[in-house]
Amino acid sequence: MLSLPPLTLYIHLPWCVRKCPYCDFNSHAVKDQIPEAEYVATLMADLDNLLPQVWKRPVHAIFFGGGTPSLFSGAAISQILDGVRARLQLSPHAEVTLEANPGTVEHDHFARYRTAGVNRISLGVQSFNDQHLRRLGRIHGSDEARLAINSIRGAGFDNFNIDLMFGLPGQTEQQALLDIDTALSFEPTHLSHYQLTLEPNTAFAANPPVLPDEDSIADCQQACAENLIAAGFEHYEVSAWSRPRHACQHNLNYWQFGDYLAIGAGAHGKLTMPATQTILRYARHRHPKIYLAAPATGNWNAEYRELDDSERSFDFFLNGLRLRAGISLPVFQARTGLPLASIAETVAAATRQGLLQASDERLWPTELGWRFLNDLQAMFLPADNANGPPDMQPADVSAVIAGEH
Repeated sequence: MLSLPPLTLYIHLPWCVRKCPYCDFNSHAVKDQIPEAEYVATLMADLDNLLPQVWKRPVHAIFFGGGTPSLFSGAAISQILDGVRARLQLSPHAEVTLEANPGTVEHDHFARYRTAGVNRISLGVQSFNDQHLRRLGRIHGSDEARLAINSIRGAGFDNFNIDLMFGLPGQTEQQALLDIDTALSFEPTHLSHYQLTLEPNTAFAANPPVLPDEDSIADCQQACAENLIAAGFEHYEVSAWSRPRHACQHNLNYWQFGDYLAIGAGAHGKLTMPATQTILRYARHRHPKIYLAAPATGNWNAEYRELDDSERSFDFFLNGLRLRAGISLPVFQARTGLPLASIAETVAAATRQGLLQASDERLWPTELGWRFLNDLQAMFLPADNANGPPDMQPADVSAVIAGEH
């Protein structure tokens, strides 16, 4: 039987100053001016539309993603959060994260975000090396990154994430280690450390840069990991490192197959309905123009469907196996509504191959399974669906969630 998991809220703000050549997220370069007031009103109408499905359920975390949410004013973020509080029951200690990019935030914006109710910042630095930043198409330099981090700290944020990438064009292991050491010097509570990948339908995919070879990337990743461990960070997810008790709460809920409301252009949500024993997934229209018209047209969704049993199982393992702690078997049963017998054969095969370890109540990847995580995840693809569930082709299994999205 399905039971209700924790609920979080994702808010997508889709505009950027410029589209980065490696980015495959739903982001749109600002041409004239962001229609801030209209977009905030549409977000509230979007949330109103969803309220009957989550009535009286507490929200444990909020995440502003993008795009570049820090292009929005402190007043707009305050208006959004005030609207959320008026409509939803927010847990007293809910983590409220806002993504920001250096170069898009005035010095006093962080203080305004904090006053609005944001209590965690995720800063997309990517590198402290100016040459690498230029190759990545970033609009900021290393000085602006340092200034932004100091502004975050100066505004009173003691909980913040720094995004870093490795495996960059021309990057040496020593340069990657210097990025780690520079980030650690600012005493963040969380680091997202992820490999640059060439995603389909991006500028880098069309004109690929020359990247370090696989062995060099693996050596670099290991060396960086050793530095982070020595600094007291826990590697709790494939691309995520945190100090104790500072894992990103929204993303942790996502990886543990929790529920998440999602509002904004291109936002993806998941909701559990115990009364009907169904799990719903939906996606809002990606283009801001279509999304902004939704209050008038009533046409919110690009996708809206129920997950069948095989999709529930695959989605659960696709996300849960990213966690070092692995998967709780009682949680699998409660959040998918499926019996353990439905996964017994695959679990046995993965265990025989040395990819998975098991106890009475938990499954977790071995070191070999962690190294070949894509192969381990792919074992849980439905046997009768070689192409995977809708919108999940085999090639997508190897995709790594970039940064904090």
